[in-house]
Amino acid sequence: MSESTERSVVVERTSSGQFVATNARGGSISFGTVPDGQGTGFTPVELFLAAIGGCTAADVDVATGRHAEPTEFSVAVTGDKVSDDLGNRMTNLKVTFTVAFADGEGADRARTILPRAVKTSHDRLCTVSRTVEIGTPVSVTIRDA
Repeated sequence: MSESTERSVVVERTSSGQFVATNARGGSISFGTVPDGQGTGFTPVELFLAAIGGCTAADVDVATGRHAEPTEFSVAVTGDKVSDDLGNRMTNLKVTFTVAFADGEGADRARTILPRAVKTSHDRLCTVSRTVEIGTPVSVTIRDA
């Protein structure tokens, strides 16, 4: 039996400007707009940045974690939100890894493969950033309730 290629979430409104996304496995995450910069919840743009960082972090963690447990592992994702003739969008997306390993043979191997793991994730494996870089159309429809 082969795994389905389709991935999906359902986003439902919970209150004004607030939503919850639920995946097919029943997991959920709340998010929404942040009026006047108030609140700590994630915005859709921050979830987008988190998706890029999380996708590539998972790839790199699998590759390096085979050899050593990191003592530090974080991925910062930044970008500029612009509004111009092309509409609202993100530009200047940057992903910065901070990864450290303790001393030891496995840690030396993990440090050695870290740059290749980051490059491979960026160039081939991370579905999220690959989709952004290559681009794909997004179709939108309205269905009767």
